[in-house]
Amino acid sequence: MDAAAELSQESGFVAESGAAKMQERLQKRHQARIEDAERRKEDKERQAVAEEKGEYFSSTFNGERACIEELLSGCSGADRAVVTQILEEATAQTVQLQKFLNDSTLFLTQYELRQAQAALQKLQTSLAETREAALPKKRFAFRARTKAADKVAPPVSDTASPGAGTFEQSAQVDGAAAFEQCGFSNMENELLTKTSDEIQKRDVLLTHLTNCKVRLFGSPSTLHLKHIDSCEILCGPVSSSVFVDHCRNSILALPCQQLRTHNTTNTQVYLHVTSRAIIEDCHGVSFAPFSWSYPNLEDDFSVSGLDRDRNNWSQVDDFNWLAAGTPSPNWTVIPEADRKTNWDS
Repeated sequence: MDAAAELSQESGFVAESGAAKMQERLQKRHQARIEDAERRKEDKERQAVAEEKGEYFSSTFNGERACIEELLSGCSGADRAVVTQILEEATAQTVQLQKFLNDSTLFLTQYELRQAQAALQKLQTSLAETREAALPKKRFAFRARTKAADKVAPPVSDTASPGAGTFEQSAQVDGAAAFEQCGFSNMENELLTKTSDEIQKRDVLLTHLTNCKVRLFGSPSTLHLKHIDSCEILCGPVSSSVFVDHCRNSILALPCQQLRTHNTTNTQVYLHVTSRAIIEDCHGVSFAPFSWSYPNLEDDFSVSGLDRDRNNWSQVDDFNWLAAGTPSPNWTVIPEADRKTNWDS
């Protein structure tokens, strides 16, 4: 083959190779365009689903709230029996509305969540005010029990100021307890226990406790912790919400449907929560999965209605931290090596 032929053949190879590379680049570019179009389509569909869920939540939540408000308006001028029935129905519907909100937190924006929580709190306040106005409490008394004998002491006068210790509050309406709450208040350096029979499905309040160990067995309806300092508080499954306010240097272990924590510092929370945990005006708060156990824990989970297999302990919303994509500096996850495992000491 002469030089001209060789050159022509080589040029043909080069041209063919260049065409193949060009074709490959075009195919890659076309594939990239297809993938990009698919991503945009998926993003658009996800956005549409999120908006649809948000619209459904908003219309359903506002509709249920309006129904409850209409119910409460029917208390005006009604006789006692009718008012009692209305308030029972309104209370049940409010509980269901709270559950609906808890179940919807995964797809709500923080703004939507705040607005709904504020509306629900306003509704709960209106319910309490309506009950107070329509069914004034006939009796309110603190009953102190001795820690050693655990016996009920005679009721003190309504104007007496309760001292430190165990307390139970009750209000009698038509012979039935309309409001019941139990707990501990104003105590230091004590080991405090409530049995399952004492707290089952009741509201529990712990307030102004310092350097105490508290064991709450059973399934409370709600749990309120206020002004807690250097305490270890272990609680059975709470069927609705746990509210923590002004807690510091403490260890908490609790399962619940919702956790709301305010003004809390340097506190560890061993948590089982079926919606999401919310913190506000907090710093130095750390989380780990709930690990306390006692003989009847599974029975108490059944009583509470909480989903044993659903735990969002590490999904924490900080209402003081709105920087998207950047973790809040106000809370952390407790490293596995540092987590408490022995609760008997």
